Amino acid sequence: MNQHTPLRDLLDSPGPLLLLPDAVLLPEGPATGHAVVVTGGVFTAVGPAGELIGRHPDTAPVRLPGHLLMPGFVDAHHHLTQSFGAALAFGEPSEIFRRVWVPLEGALDEESAYVAAKLAALEALRGGFTTVTDAGTRANVDVDVIAAATRDAGLRCVLGLVCNDQDGAAPTGPGVLERAEKHLVRYEGDPLVHPSLAVSIPEAATEETLRRTAALAAAAGAVVQIHVNEHLAAVERSLLTHGLRPLEHLHAIGALGPQLLAAHATLLTPRELTLLATTGTAVSYNPVASAWKGNAVAPATAMAERGIRFGLGTDGTRGDGFRLAEAAEFAQRIAYGLAGGDSSCGAGWTWLEHATRGGADAVGLGARTGTIAPGLAADFLLVDVATPELALSHDLPWELVRRGNRDQITAVFVAGRLRMWCGGPVGWDGSALVRRAAALAEATVSRAAITRAHPTSTRARAAVAGRERSTAR
Repeated sequence: MNQHTPLRDLLDSPGPLLLLPDAVLLPEGPATGHAVVVTGGVFTAVGPAGELIGRHPDTAPVRLPGHLLMPGFVDAHHHLTQSFGAALAFGEPSEIFRRVWVPLEGALDEESAYVAAKLAALEALRGGFTTVTDAGTRANVDVDVIAAATRDAGLRCVLGLVCNDQDGAAPTGPGVLERAEKHLVRYEGDPLVHPSLAVSIPEAATEETLRRTAALAAAAGAVVQIHVNEHLAAVERSLLTHGLRPLEHLHAIGALGPQLLAAHATLLTPRELTLLATTGTAVSYNPVASAWKGNAVAPATAMAERGIRFGLGTDGTRGDGFRLAEAAEFAQRIAYGLAGGDSSCGAGWTWLEHATRGGADAVGLGARTGTIAPGLAADFLLVDVATPELALSHDLPWELVRRGNRDQITAVFVAGRLRMWCGGPVGWDGSALVRRAAALAEATVSRAAITRAHPTSTRARAAVAGRERSTAR
């Protein structure tokens, strides 16, 4: 499946690339007859094919019939070291982090944390993501382990450092802010790793730490990631403690602003939407997480209408960029559109926009990636549009959202380098990683003190069958 072909070898060459697909997906829509030039990991030219061929006579054009060249997807919210327990959330009631994720990550050692993160990176690349935003790990390892895993996989990563200081599950004490400052300068000049700060939930940090991390991130041009207004229980705890909802509390202490990336934000009042809009705070809209383990769906169409900055996040649910974009539109339709008779629900272009350029802006990388434009990183996909699902095109943005899937992704490029070809990684053995991950995951989960409320599907079905047999007798 990942075999060498003349085309793959051309795309994997170190020199400048002059690519001629059938169309290039630009912010204003698909442009036919366009080409791009990639040099030194960035787009150096984008424009009409004939014009670019004339300007680059020494670069042989690589023709890509039947393909769309589009920006890579940006995952605005992930937990890379939770990949060993991806299925443990199925069927569980909401707010599972204390019961499942804290003990799971606490059972990771350096090797298992690296393999878990690289496994998540592999899934992300297979699904067309060129950037993932990791919200910080509770594993007792140096976060550079996660940086190494994503770098080795070839994936761009916004890497969070957990800065909780009143949470027994994470490092505490006066050293938190010192660690935060060091983390923000640690990856200076790294082409793929971009530092970020993180607080699990507002109640996991003191007000001083929430203010200081906001200031540190703003000064460094980075983001602070916080799970905000995700679950009813957390909203109620905040009301009892502060007399304010979590987002209102962050605003009251001066922690809202362009540097804040609010994960989930599913339970918002009209006032809180106004706070997001007026402060420039960004949101990670995580529609699959809402369906699998949440209390509500973030009002993303209302955010788009108000100009609130937001991207789309998987929250580690599944790494398929096209299915994420479809889930984003579908969740809005079910939660809001049907009740109001909204037949468009943002249309296809809204969800592609926020899965790419809008996501890059939300995670602090809007000046670096997310768009096919000169000077930006060459993070892009080659999508086969000659398939039965996409060949009969009338409205490509809608079709990509409704009918696209990762099987149609021929190639994934990050920083101008071919990282994924026909579903397999380039330059390393993905199958060997999966085998090692399977062995480590079994051992890790078995020693983690995980508490689940729901049995596995097989056990649940066996229990139902047992009751049916008992009733029959």
